[in-house]
Amino acid sequence: MEEYTGFAAVYDRFMDETPYDVWCENIVRELIRHGIRDGLVLELGCGTGCMTELLAKKGYDMIGIDLSDEMLNLAISKREKSGYDILYLNQDMREFELYGTVRAVVSVCDSINYLLEDADLTACFRLVNNYLDPGGIFMFDFNTKYKYETIGDATIAENREECSFIWENFYDKESCINAYDLTLFVRNEEVTERGQELFLRFSEEHFQKGYTLEEMKKLLKEAELEFVAAYDADTLSGITDTSERIYCIAKERGKDLS
Repeated sequence: MEEYTGFAAVYDRFMDETPYDVWCENIVRELIRHGIRDGLVLELGCGTGCMTELLAKKGYDMIGIDLSDEMLNLAISKREKSGYDILYLNQDMREFELYGTVRAVVSVCDSINYLLEDADLTACFRLVNNYLDPGGIFMFDFNTKYKYETIGDATIAENREECSFIWENFYDKESCINAYDLTLFVRNEEVTERGQELFLRFSEEHFQKGYTLEEMKKLLKEAELEFVAAYDADTLSGITDTSERIYCIAKERGKDLS
């Protein structure tokens, strides 16, 4: 089954408590620290464009890439309302193509965890290095093995007036693959307006992989990116054994600065 098909329609509703504003401030602070106050910025795994819109509002010229048509359609709808000049591309993170280089690349909300093989991450990271300006910055977050181990095998459910979901989670410690079956029940608003109530059912299967910081450092090095720093994404302090999500910052290297 494809990921983010039926879920796309209600993604923002279920993610309404996600601290995108805080994440945006963290990203902007890091970009400014490296002298990037404006210019082209690429977001990988942009989804419905929540972060893309916020960074555009901060004055960056944004490009968003995502593999899901459904998610991008929602991002485009937001662009039509906001009026920001954002370029959205329906591409795979492992094979994306740009028209030129960008000052920075960002990726949030564990998009990187959807790359399940080391070769996939290396391919993505090599492209990032290729499309970054000399000395450009790559900032991304990822969920750790510890987080998925903590969730383990569990069933999570949430019921709302207009939509509900059942999340059945499975984690394999040997492969570090976290799989979850997502069943959604979404109210059909057109039918509801006619005085009836009908819920549409969607099912999706998602796969993510947990990584350690040391593994990420190794893969960044293989892609010829220079590791700069990392910190706990929730506490904004040093990495610990119980860090569930990590911000990682890397820098382009290899291009001629002259």
